[in-house]
Amino acid sequence: MLGMIGLFGGLAILIFLTMKGMNLLIAAPITALFIAIMNGIPLFPQLVEEGAVNFLTNYMGGFTGFIASWYLMFLTGAIFGKVMEDSGAADSISQWIVSKIGMKRAALAVVIACAVLTYGGVSLFVVAFSVYPMALSLFKQADLPRRFIPAALAFGSTTFTMTSAGSPEIQNWIPIEFLGTTPYAGGQVSLFVAIFMFVFGYWWLKRMISKAVAKGEKFVARDTDKEVDMQRALPNPFLSMIPLVVVLGITLVFHNLLGTSALIISLSGGILATFLLNKKYFQNFGHAVGEGAMGAVIAIANTAAVVGFGGVVKATPAFEVAVNVMTDIPGSPLIGGALAVAVIAGLTGSSSGGQAIALPLLAPHYLDLGVDADALHRTVAISSGSLDSLPQGGYVVTTIRSIAGETHKDAYPAFGALSVVVPLLGAVLAVILFSIGL
Repeated sequence: MLGMIGLFGGLAILIFLTMKGMNLLIAAPITALFIAIMNGIPLFPQLVEEGAVNFLTNYMGGFTGFIASWYLMFLTGAIFGKVMEDSGAADSISQWIVSKIGMKRAALAVVIACAVLTYGGVSLFVVAFSVYPMALSLFKQADLPRRFIPAALAFGSTTFTMTSAGSPEIQNWIPIEFLGTTPYAGGQVSLFVAIFMFVFGYWWLKRMISKAVAKGEKFVARDTDKEVDMQRALPNPFLSMIPLVVVLGITLVFHNLLGTSALIISLSGGILATFLLNKKYFQNFGHAVGEGAMGAVIAIANTAAVVGFGGVVKATPAFEVAVNVMTDIPGSPLIGGALAVAVIAGLTGSSSGGQAIALPLLAPHYLDLGVDADALHRTVAISSGSLDSLPQGGYVVTTIRSIAGETHKDAYPAFGALSVVVPLLGAVLAVILFSIGL
């Protein structure tokens, strides 16, 4: 019981500290230490046998492991975003979009841009880095409150695209290993759910922005914002889109061969394409690359801090008990599977982590019961993208703080509504549709 209190108490404390604005590099290890103590886990490797569970090894293993796996993706993604900004390509695209769909649909433009890149296989973190400069320009021109930018980025990336049938994102591929399905599992239901999430989510986002504007909220510029010179010559908007197409195309070509490593090639290609196509429009190419590199370090450190927290959580006896409880929930196996994956994703701050931990336990048990593998695949995929977006999640902190420079207090209400509530409703709809035999 003490271990379980420590587990969920530690998560609650981490969420509280994150919402209060504490640096995640401090909050995550402190709360992980609290969980370790409450679960009787030794603090240092010198106090246990070689290879045994201990706080320091498990935390730093998760922390450094994430950096080792993702640093170059973060680096190239952040630099790509910055060179798109410095060359004026992001401004050119945003002005063209506004001219076609109008200022009032600036948020829709951001959502669509994120959706296209995400469904094309670009990492969620990279999408946020790449689209943010355009989003900032769009929101500034439309005079919309900038605190909604993280919500628009997350909605376009982590809801109706990330976990839909055919998506090359890892959240749609992990179940294949355990269920013997395909990326298109549950395609018909997935389409219905994706349409629901898009329509309902965009309506909600638009409503929140409209209410804020009606109360007098406007775009507030900051000293750190790059000033937009309205007299500045900008590159052709169609040529400016070519680097995005390059990123998407290279990712699609090399994804099956190289997996996530294809992102390094595709983003490097995007950087090169931006430089070659817009060379004469750059203000300071070298400075943009340097700023992108520094931004990548901050972003990946914040994310790795939460992954380290998850490394300690997964090592606790209480976590194993919690997993067993979730997998033994009575009723429809789809409900139990969806809930188990969602809760574990919330505890570890990772949608892919929630699947990777739950499916080895769920899959054999439910398949033996005759559960439709395609239905289980789609249900757990959709549900994995819900509670992983609680305030302490690595993607959440990176997008809100490191990329957008907002506070949780200002940005998270809309962010959580679209990236937690909407996917949860989508998972419920999927269970219902599968249950009636659709």
